[in-house]
Amino acid sequence: MFAALNLWEAHILAWIETLRLPFLDPLVLFFTHLGDSGFLFVLLTLLLLIFPRTRRVGLATALALVCSLVFTNLLLKNLVHRLRPWEAVDFLRNLVTERDTSFPSGHTSAAFAFALAFLRSDGGDTWAGRTWAKVTAVVLAVCMGLSRLYVGAHYPTDVLAGFVVGDLAGLAGWYLSTRLTGAFSKPRPPTDPPD
Repeated sequence: MFAALNLWEAHILAWIETLRLPFLDPLVLFFTHLGDSGFLFVLLTLLLLIFPRTRRVGLATALALVCSLVFTNLLLKNLVHRLRPWEAVDFLRNLVTERDTSFPSGHTSAAFAFALAFLRSDGGDTWAGRTWAKVTAVVLAVCMGLSRLYVGAHYPTDVLAGFVVGDLAGLAGWYLSTRLTGAFSKPRPPTDPPD
């Protein structure tokens, strides 16, 4: 199913390989490894959950990351079972070795799930509500997706699918958090005082 697509995308990855630079490789490797098991985004979520004023945003990003994990790692990767680029195409050189399957990119999905839930949530007058924080979340997500291509861990369509699944997971996390926080904060109906 993926044979023709693999070859077409392999040429894009081969071109990306020509952009690799000795001083840039370790920086990109360090950054892409921050996304292993969603580490960076789990850490940011825990930071949001620690402080009461950013807890609602943290709940949204936590639920988004759970949705991303379920859709990407538990469902799609096991259903599609696409080989990694270096496993399917001989002329590609990878900078990382991954044990699971390629489609979609879990790093990209987690990054965009966090970013979209963060963007949609109301951070109020905390740092989580600031424009610079929201822009940073999006930039981190984009850089995570690009890093997966740079190190040869994924095909472009893996990253694109990770972006789509991550956005859907981010929306789901945000929506679920608004429902949960709304349910817990609903005022109780007044009761008549005893006679």
